Amino acid sequence: MISVVVVNWNRKELLRACLESLARQTDVPFETIVVDNGSSDGSADMAEKEFGVRVIRNRENRGFCAANNQGIAAASGEFIALLNNDAEAEAGWLAALHRACRRAPEIGMAAAKILVWEDPTRIDKAGHLIFPDGQNRGRGSGALDRGQFDREEDVLWPDGCAAMYRTAMLQQIGGFDEDFFAYGDDAELGLRARIAGWKCLYTPEAVARHHRGATLGKDSGWRLVLIERNRVLLALKLFPWSLLVFNPLFYAARLVAGIALARRHGGDTAHFPGIRGKWTIATSLLRGDLAALRLAPHMLRKRAAVRRMRRLAPGDVRRLIWNHRLGLGEVA
Repeated sequence: MISVVVVNWNRKELLRACLESLARQTDVPFETIVVDNGSSDGSADMAEKEFGVRVIRNRENRGFCAANNQGIAAASGEFIALLNNDAEAEAGWLAALHRACRRAPEIGMAAAKILVWEDPTRIDKAGHLIFPDGQNRGRGSGALDRGQFDREEDVLWPDGCAAMYRTAMLQQIGGFDEDFFAYGDDAELGLRARIAGWKCLYTPEAVARHHRGATLGKDSGWRLVLIERNRVLLALKLFPWSLLVFNPLFYAARLVAGIALARRHGGDTAHFPGIRGKWTIATSLLRGDLAALRLAPHMLRKRAAVRRMRRLAPGDVRRLIWNHRLGLGEVA
């Protein structure tokens, strides 16, 4: 039995398309749980009336992490799949993830081949990579799909947009860290699972399509604040000290590369045009760093808890990150 958890917040039509895609899944028994974060657009009622799925209703937006944890707690499946409300799964997605997770008992996570909804000839994510400062990004993000990701292989962790997790793994290591609220949360969970000795298998047979940046928008300053804050929190909580001490240097190198690319009107800075846009980037990064600083003592206490479940030595974690690292050009 598989439990599919869909977190929703005011995206009625996207949610309808998402649930329609789940209705097309075959070959595996599953239940669908929608966790609605206080939507005001009638999407929770639509999910119940049109699709007959179970809906957990929150009075306010509790964020991606807390809502997923609610769904996970309510789930009865041996495996738990996550599908964003702004993603649509192709037929066979769920069965393919299930097969991947069942390949071996140490596989606790399965990653899907996620394509850009607006242009399905391009990769959104095929598993994840990470830069040594804690910034992570989808493997192959933005690349044309030429079959370069058409083999089953070990990856660092799955993207939480369309992924599967073994329930036994979540019971051992815990669910999403709710201090993250949203963005980078799947990276923290995935790296924590790897440190605890679990593995992740990517399967190209599980295909989903994703509307990029549909939740807050790619031009959202608040989105940048969360991404930057959570980058620092992830490193503080999970990075070995031998890598963490160099974090400011890696961060500075990434900023310089981003500035150089921005001068050519490329990279993510293209979503923030003009002087005002660049000011939004700078202030958002600063706000994110200050927010991380306030949470740093709390995150260092959590670091001690992670140490107790560790199966990989610090040197092994450093090599794992280094072997799955993003190039400077990619992360910029």
